[in-house]
Amino acid sequence: MKLDILAFGAHPDDVELGCGATLAKEIKAGKKVGIIDLTRGELGTRGTAETRDKESKEASSILGSSIRINLEFADGFFVNDKKHQLDIIRIIRKYQPEVVLCNAITDRHIDHGKGSKLVSDACFLSGLLKIDTKFEEDDEIWQEPWRPKLVYHYIQWYPIEPDFVVDVSNFMTKKIDAVMAYKTQFYNPKSNAPETPISSKNFTDSVEYRARDLGRLVGVEYGEGFTVERYPVVNSLFDLK
Repeated sequence: MKLDILAFGAHPDDVELGCGATLAKEIKAGKKVGIIDLTRGELGTRGTAETRDKESKEASSILGSSIRINLEFADGFFVNDKKHQLDIIRIIRKYQPEVVLCNAITDRHIDHGKGSKLVSDACFLSGLLKIDTKFEEDDEIWQEPWRPKLVYHYIQWYPIEPDFVVDVSNFMTKKIDAVMAYKTQFYNPKSNAPETPISSKNFTDSVEYRARDLGRLVGVEYGEGFTVERYPVVNSLFDLK
């Protein structure tokens, strides 16, 4: 299956928080979207890897993604090395996305920056002919090189200035529903689990008010921001709103 967009997150819920509304909008427009989680979030203070598995499945169903795969890298301890790069290259070559979305380049959680760089590097390496990968580990089908045309980074904890903003005004409800599918992670006044930076009501509220503020800055109701690795190209000045 060829996908239009492949969104990577270091942990289950990263993609929903960072670009869930954008994905919902593209899916509604007919694009095929996949989500790849690098880890199961097993070091998270609240919940377990098993509950995160169930929650990510529910969130994917809400967004309407075509596939969701967890690569089961070690939460907190995965590194940007050949083994991990090859695992991601196989995924990129299998699904041949035009656009890859990945974690913020720098962020509060160390896995976000690491995951961002790892995926970005793998996107470049995936286009090199002499890197030999198979369709599956035990298969003999050689994978053709594939380099995504565009790599964008969504914004997470830190309020990074975006290079562009997507108007997601009609898709915030679906984003919030997908985020709140992670019931163990976010605000729940009835929960007895330890408090974390993302379990507060302030954080849950921030998902909406940060999108509203970005929307205000560009003249729409809600927006999601992204940073780019290279200069964007337009055919005309009138392509920019």
